[in-house]
Amino acid sequence: MGTNAHVVITGLGAITPVGNDVTTSWENLKAGHSGIERISLFDPAMLETQIAGEVKGYDPKNYFDTKDARRLFRFIQLAVIAAREAIKDAQVTVDPQDSENIAIIIGSGVGGGMAIGDQFKILETKGPRRVSPFFIPMMLVDTAGAQVAIEFGIKGPNMAIVSACATGGNAIGEAAEMIKRGDVDIAICGGTEACLSPLSIAGFNSMGAISTRNDEPTKASRPFDATRDGMVMGEGAGVLVMESEEHARARGAKIYGRLVGYGTSVDANHIAAPAAEGEGIGRAMQKAIKRAGLQPTQIDYINAHGTGTRLNDAIETKAIKEVMGEQAYNIPISSTKSMIGHLLGGAGAVEAVICLKAMEQGIMPPTINYQTPDPECDLDYVPNSARTKKIHVAMSNSIGLGGHNSCLIFQISDA
Repeated sequence: MGTNAHVVITGLGAITPVGNDVTTSWENLKAGHSGIERISLFDPAMLETQIAGEVKGYDPKNYFDTKDARRLFRFIQLAVIAAREAIKDAQVTVDPQDSENIAIIIGSGVGGGMAIGDQFKILETKGPRRVSPFFIPMMLVDTAGAQVAIEFGIKGPNMAIVSACATGGNAIGEAAEMIKRGDVDIAICGGTEACLSPLSIAGFNSMGAISTRNDEPTKASRPFDATRDGMVMGEGAGVLVMESEEHARARGAKIYGRLVGYGTSVDANHIAAPAAEGEGIGRAMQKAIKRAGLQPTQIDYINAHGTGTRLNDAIETKAIKEVMGEQAYNIPISSTKSMIGHLLGGAGAVEAVICLKAMEQGIMPPTINYQTPDPECDLDYVPNSARTKKIHVAMSNSIGLGGHNSCLIFQISDA
């Protein structure tokens, strides 16, 4: 294995607002089902926004022993569940003699930061000795990957990527680089987020970034629609198992496709607003296309960042048109955030899973709630119903606060 090694995807795992595994999530996304509902994790009555994409019917005790169910923060639990599914799907067996040859890169935008408020209340009301001894290690973003390593006995490189909403894409892209340069044969990678709390909702409300369409939860996330009024927060995790193609074929693994392009950039413009002409995400897309050795005409489908904010959707549309030229009008684009909301650090990883399922089945999930065209958003957003099309090459865009951008390009692998 050398620097020209092809990187392939052999395992998928996900837990999302529309399903607690890949199959359920994918079937609901194809059907255009929304996972946005009134918040049930806490009473949201005091908040301007009272809706979100929660993972449904989730009881930690069904997945973890009593101690771990109590101690592991939710973002860690979701990452472990997605990783278990991906590893099982890939049929990877961890050999203790070869456990250093597997990397784990699982990122999160917020991690356990929301737990600070809970523990601060305990500090104020019950005193310092009642603060959880697990508080510090469990709030750290890299604990998600560490917990996966502990469960499976994986001793290779292990770290977290943090780049806001571009985290999932960056984690997958950087994991691929490890494989390409020969550091490891296998990488378990992705993103996770579980930061639905009164504080996070209030913070995004103060920014004016999230929808307040509380009376119509399933219609609140409206990417590219002229009546959009902000994103809807969600939670969940996505994990891929990636390998050098040589290693995957040697063990007879099922291959979903290759990761052929990866681009990343930063706007260096504003901490909360994307660059006005979309040049940041445009540069990431151009880098990914160049590294893939492809032409814009070869992109069959784009899973857009598509948050549903006024600014983001128009700017991403501009960037796609700038990079793709006239071909932009011929590329089907969808935002699955219309159904699951914005999973922040987990978004890019879940959307990578969606791209790979779309390629596998030749089905593009829809952008639901698209009713009123916006003159600034004039591309083909696969409105409201899934569409059948053979997809050889799929692109996934992610744009994050701070100006972070990541772009992944997947291609069906040759037989």
